[in-house]
Order: sequence, then C-alpha cells, then structure tokens
Amino acid sequence: MSDDHRHVQEFFTARAADWDTRFPDDGPAYAAAVAELRLREGDRVLDAGCGTGRALTPLRAAVGASGVVLGADLTPAMLEAAVAAGRNRDGRLLLADVAALPLRSGSLDAVFGAGLIAHLPEPERNLRELRRVVRPGGALALFHPIGRAALAARHGRQLTPDDLRAEPNLRPLLTRSGWHMTSYVDEDDRFLVLAVRAD
Repeated sequence: MSDDHRHVQEFFTARAADWDTRFPDDGPAYAAAVAELRLREGDRVLDAGCGTGRALTPLRAAVGASGVVLGADLTPAMLEAAVAAGRNRDGRLLLADVAALPLRSGSLDAVFGAGLIAHLPEPERNLRELRRVVRPGGALALFHPIGRAALAARHGRQLTPDDLRAEPNLRPLLTRSGWHMTSYVDEDDRFLVLAVRAD
C-alpha cells in the first residue's frame, strides 16, 4: 500500500465512527447534487470514495429498484459505518481503490464523488480510471456540501491559486483525463462540478 493510501485510511479510520454526526445536515445537499446528474430508472452508478454512504440513498432513489448502485471506498471503517447506518440496503459496498476499480470498462452510466478530488493521490490518472468505467457520454459529478472558501475556512486555511478545485485548474485536468466539464458551481453552500465522458 502506498503512503498516500495509508494516510487516507488513517485519516478516515480515525473519523469513521462519528463522521455522520459531525455533518448531520448534509442530506438535502447530497440529494440535490444527485438530482443534477439526471439519472434515469435502471441506470448504473458508482459513488466513488463513498465513505459512510450518504449518497447511496438518493442514488438508489434516482435509479430505482432496477438500477445498480455501487459504493467504493478505500477505508474499511467507513464501509463498516455505512453498514451500521443501513446504507448497504441502497447499494453494494466495495472495498476498492478508485485508482484500480474492479469494474468492466464502460459498465456504468455515471460516477458521483463527494469530497473525492482532494484525496486523489494522482488526480489525472485517477480521473482517467473513473472515465474508463463509464460508458461513452456517461456523467461525472464532483461534489462537496460546502464551497471551496467555506471549506478552507473550516480548516483554518486560505484559498490559494494552486487549489486543484479552482475552475482554471480543474477544467484542464478533467480535459486531460478524458472528461468535458459542463457545469461548475462554487458557492458557500455547495461545490458541484458536472462533466461528461469525452470521446
């Protein structure tokens, strides 16, 4: 396991048990972000870096009983917290690294990633892997329930020009990774980037 993976696992393992209680009011923001993906009944979707699975319920509602919902995370403790919260009823949980997903190429209609981009050790390579598992024309949503400035303030930091999530940095990164950005929103109460697989 790489040091990057070990750091991510240690960070989230220490926080898994009380993760949901730390952010109890995020549910509506997750549901609104999932709605922006415009999923249809029967679609196949992955919550990449699903954590405690807060997106799984709105994803299941969007694709219905005939759809497929997967949640992949690198940290066993986060998946255990998802099971404890009963979210495994809404999707199949996978202990997996988004850098090497155990999924067929083109097998999904969409990928949802909440808080994911900041934890990718090799963002371009990792976004290419997400592209690999999505069908041509499939969608990607990169989401956070608060905007970049609010998140930086929460962590006692200032925004800097090299912030990966800044539009001038993220747009070319997505392009190099095989995605076409269609929407960029960075407001106090949400960060949401939508992209489609470019072919």
